[in-house]
Amino acid sequence: MKWIGNRQSDNVEDRRGMSGGGKLAAGGGVIAIAFFLIKAFFPEAAPFVDSIQNQQGQQSEPTEQRDLTPEEIESGKFIKTIFAYTEDTWGQIFQENGMDYEQPRMVLFSDAVETACGGATSASGPFYCPGDKKVYMDLEFMKELKTRFGAEGGDFATAYVIAHEVGHHVQKLMGTSDKVRQLQSERSETEANKLSVCLELQADFYAGVWAHYNQKYLEAGDIEEALSAANAVGDDAIQSKTSGQVQPDTFTHGTSEQRMYWFKKGYNSGDIKQGDTFSALMD
Repeated sequence: MKWIGNRQSDNVEDRRGMSGGGKLAAGGGVIAIAFFLIKAFFPEAAPFVDSIQNQQGQQSEPTEQRDLTPEEIESGKFIKTIFAYTEDTWGQIFQENGMDYEQPRMVLFSDAVETACGGATSASGPFYCPGDKKVYMDLEFMKELKTRFGAEGGDFATAYVIAHEVGHHVQKLMGTSDKVRQLQSERSETEANKLSVCLELQADFYAGVWAHYNQKYLEAGDIEEALSAANAVGDDAIQSKTSGQVQPDTFTHGTSEQRMYWFKKGYNSGDIKQGDTFSALMD
């Protein structure tokens, strides 16, 4: 993707040179991730979870700073440029639809991080926290996506992941995600999972719309890189690689085929009005 020399976003905070500051002391690991997921998907439970975390005495270890490597500095510039592209694109789309776009922020981190949704580690993968309207990303995930899950890699695979997470921010601004969380609290686990799939596929669709608006920056093979990444993070692909079993009722992000389909639909149409994954997928 073409990016060198273009505007870089001022909304990216790079914490990759920090160690310890985001790591959780007591009650970390799996418990921390569980708390994070509860707060992310069920904001109404946040006060209760905060109370438990405070009782456990979770505190951050002292933070140490190191210099970033030349490779990290370069990747940071790329991330800031891609994030600027999302700001420009969604600012334009919202304006075209008579709305104001509130820009999100992004945090680059290593190992672990504290968010308004709770503590998270690199194992969580890139995510959007509606509590502070920030995208969180450990770039080591992109390496794992290639080495462990078979994605082609490439800079546009990273761009696709960023655009997907910004898609969740768009859902937050439009009120979609809040409505879904409310519906999930009223449904069975299976139905709640289906709603989660619809939400994730719509974020893929929005990533495709973003790519449509940025075709002037695309290079040969970029869309294939995005589709390869979407294919690699399908629920069926991940479950097959990690456990050898595929359980559709537990899907929360959609199959590889679905994720590629909705990204391509967004890219080909460039029309946010065609991204109603809920009507298309819910019974």
